[in-house]
Amino acid sequence: MSIKFAVATESHAEVIAAFVIKLTEEICLKTNVQFFSIDLDETVARCRELIRDKNYGAIIGYRADQPIAMSTFTESYALYAGGKIGVIPEFYVDPLYRSSGVGAKLISVIKDYGRDHGWACIELCTPPLPEFERTLGFYQNNGLMAVGGRKMREYI
Repeated sequence: MSIKFAVATESHAEVIAAFVIKLTEEICLKTNVQFFSIDLDETVARCRELIRDKNYGAIIGYRADQPIAMSTFTESYALYAGGKIGVIPEFYVDPLYRSSGVGAKLISVIKDYGRDHGWACIELCTPPLPEFERTLGFYQNNGLMAVGGRKMREYI
Protein backbone atom coordinates (compact mmCIF):
# COMPACT_ATOMS: atom_id res chain seq x y z
CA MET A 1 0.00 0.00 0.00
CA SER A 2 1.44 3.34 -1.06
CA ILE A 3 1.14 6.06 1.59
CA LYS A 4 2.38 9.60 1.12
CA PHE A 5 3.15 11.74 4.17
CA ALA A 6 3.21 15.53 4.25
CA VAL A 7 3.90 18.16 6.87
CA ALA A 8 0.68 20.08 7.37
CA THR A 9 0.17 23.77 6.70
CA GLU A 10 -2.59 26.11 7.83
CA SER A 11 -4.64 24.91 4.85
CA HIS A 12 -4.85 21.44 6.46
CA ALA A 13 -6.53 22.72 9.64
CA GLU A 14 -9.93 21.21 8.75
CA VAL A 15 -8.42 17.76 8.12
CA ILE A 16 -6.48 17.89 11.38
CA ALA A 17 -9.50 19.09 13.38
CA ALA A 18 -11.69 16.34 11.90
CA PHE A 19 -9.15 13.69 12.92
CA VAL A 20 -8.83 15.17 16.42
CA ILE A 21 -12.60 15.05 16.85
CA LYS A 22 -12.70 11.41 15.67
CA LEU A 23 -9.92 10.59 18.13
CA THR A 24 -11.63 12.25 21.08
CA GLU A 25 -15.00 10.73 20.21
CA GLU A 26 -13.43 7.27 20.09
CA ILE A 27 -11.79 7.79 23.49
CA CYS A 28 -15.06 8.98 25.04
CA LEU A 29 -17.05 6.13 23.49
CA LYS A 30 -14.64 3.38 24.62
CA THR A 31 -14.26 4.75 28.16
CA ASN A 32 -17.85 5.93 28.59
CA VAL A 33 -16.49 9.20 30.01
CA GLN A 34 -16.87 12.63 28.42
CA PHE A 35 -13.22 13.79 28.64
CA PHE A 36 -13.56 16.27 25.79
CA SER A 37 -16.04 18.76 24.42
CA ILE A 38 -14.66 20.02 21.12
CA ASP A 39 -16.27 22.42 18.71
CA LEU A 40 -15.19 21.87 15.08
CA ASP A 41 -15.11 25.53 14.01
CA GLU A 42 -13.18 26.62 17.11
CA THR A 43 -10.75 23.73 16.67
CA VAL A 44 -10.12 24.58 13.01
CA ALA A 45 -9.45 28.23 13.90
CA ARG A 46 -7.19 27.29 16.80
CA CYS A 47 -5.30 24.80 14.63
CA ARG A 48 -4.70 27.42 11.91
CA GLU A 49 -3.43 29.90 14.48
CA LEU A 50 -1.10 27.42 16.19
CA ILE A 51 0.39 26.24 12.89
CA ARG A 52 0.73 29.82 11.60
CA ASP A 53 2.56 30.83 14.79
CA LYS A 54 4.79 27.71 14.59
CA ASN A 55 3.59 26.48 17.99
CA TYR A 56 2.11 23.27 16.62
CA GLY A 57 2.56 20.99 13.66
CA ALA A 58 1.16 17.88 12.09
CA ILE A 59 2.03 15.20 9.61
CA ILE A 60 -0.79 13.73 7.55
CA GLY A 61 -0.73 10.38 5.77
CA TYR A 62 -2.54 10.05 2.44
CA ARG A 63 -3.59 7.09 0.35
CA ALA A 64 -4.63 8.14 -3.14
CA ASP A 65 -5.03 11.76 -1.98
CA GLN A 66 -7.39 10.66 0.83
CA PRO A 67 -6.18 11.54 4.37
CA ILE A 68 -6.07 8.35 6.45
CA ALA A 69 -3.71 9.14 9.33
CA MET A 70 -2.44 12.12 11.29
CA SER A 71 -0.07 12.96 14.10
CA THR A 72 0.22 16.35 15.70
CA PHE A 73 3.32 17.53 17.51
CA THR A 74 4.76 20.42 19.42
CA GLU A 75 8.25 21.13 20.63
CA SER A 76 9.11 21.55 24.26
CA TYR A 77 12.16 21.24 26.48
CA ALA A 78 13.01 18.89 29.30
CA LEU A 79 16.26 18.70 31.20
CA TYR A 80 15.64 15.06 32.09
CA ALA A 81 15.43 14.20 28.37
CA GLY A 82 18.50 16.13 27.28
CA GLY A 83 16.97 19.27 25.82
CA LYS A 84 14.44 19.76 23.03
CA ILE A 85 11.73 17.11 22.77
CA GLY A 86 8.80 16.41 20.49
CA VAL A 87 5.47 15.97 22.25
CA ILE A 88 2.72 14.16 20.36
CA PRO A 89 -0.67 15.31 21.68
CA GLU A 90 -2.79 13.55 19.02
CA PHE A 91 -2.15 10.47 16.89
CA TYR A 92 -4.90 8.93 14.79
CA VAL A 93 -5.17 6.29 12.08
CA ASP A 94 -8.48 5.66 10.33
CA PRO A 95 -9.85 2.35 11.71
CA LEU A 96 -9.93 0.87 8.18
CA TYR A 97 -6.12 1.20 8.02
CA ARG A 98 -5.16 0.06 11.50
CA SER A 99 -2.96 -3.06 11.60
CA SER A 100 -1.87 -2.33 8.02
CA GLY A 101 1.44 -0.68 8.84
CA VAL A 102 0.21 2.89 8.34
CA GLY A 103 0.64 3.81 12.00
CA ALA A 104 4.17 2.37 12.11
CA LYS A 105 5.09 4.36 9.01
CA LEU A 106 3.68 7.53 10.58
CA ILE A 107 5.71 6.96 13.77
CA SER A 108 8.81 6.51 11.61
CA VAL A 109 8.12 9.77 9.75
CA ILE A 110 7.65 11.59 13.07
CA LYS A 111 10.98 10.20 14.34
CA ASP A 112 12.74 11.36 11.16
CA TYR A 113 11.16 14.80 11.51
CA GLY A 114 12.32 14.94 15.13
CA ARG A 115 15.88 13.96 14.26
CA ASP A 116 15.94 16.66 11.57
CA HIS A 117 14.76 19.22 14.15
CA GLY A 118 17.13 18.24 16.95
CA TRP A 119 14.70 16.49 19.27
CA ALA A 120 16.32 14.35 21.96
CA CYS A 121 13.20 12.15 22.11
CA ILE A 122 9.48 11.99 21.46
CA GLU A 123 6.89 11.70 24.18
CA LEU A 124 3.17 10.99 24.21
CA CYS A 125 0.42 9.81 26.49
CA THR A 126 -1.75 6.87 25.61
CA PRO A 127 -5.50 7.10 25.90
CA PRO A 128 -6.92 5.61 29.12
CA LEU A 129 -6.01 2.06 30.03
CA PRO A 130 -7.18 -0.69 30.08
CA GLU A 131 -9.55 0.33 27.27
CA PHE A 132 -6.60 1.24 25.04
CA GLU A 133 -4.18 -1.53 25.99
CA ARG A 134 -3.80 -2.36 22.29
CA THR A 135 -2.70 1.24 21.64
CA LEU A 136 -0.03 0.91 24.34
CA GLY A 137 1.20 -2.28 22.65
CA PHE A 138 1.34 -0.50 19.28
CA TYR A 139 3.56 2.25 20.66
CA GLN A 140 5.81 -0.24 22.45
CA ASN A 141 6.15 -2.32 19.28
CA ASN A 142 7.29 0.85 17.50
CA GLY A 143 10.10 1.68 19.90
CA LEU A 144 8.45 3.81 22.57
CA MET A 145 8.74 2.69 26.16
CA ALA A 146 6.38 3.26 29.03
CA VAL A 147 7.94 5.65 31.53
CA GLY A 148 5.14 5.57 34.08
CA GLY A 149 2.73 8.06 35.49
CA ARG A 150 -0.59 9.28 34.24
CA LYS A 151 -1.54 12.30 32.23
CA MET A 152 -2.97 14.94 34.53
CA ARG A 153 -5.04 17.99 33.60
CA GLU A 154 -6.85 20.93 35.15
CA TYR A 155 -8.46 23.58 32.97
CA ILE A 156 -7.62 27.08 34.12
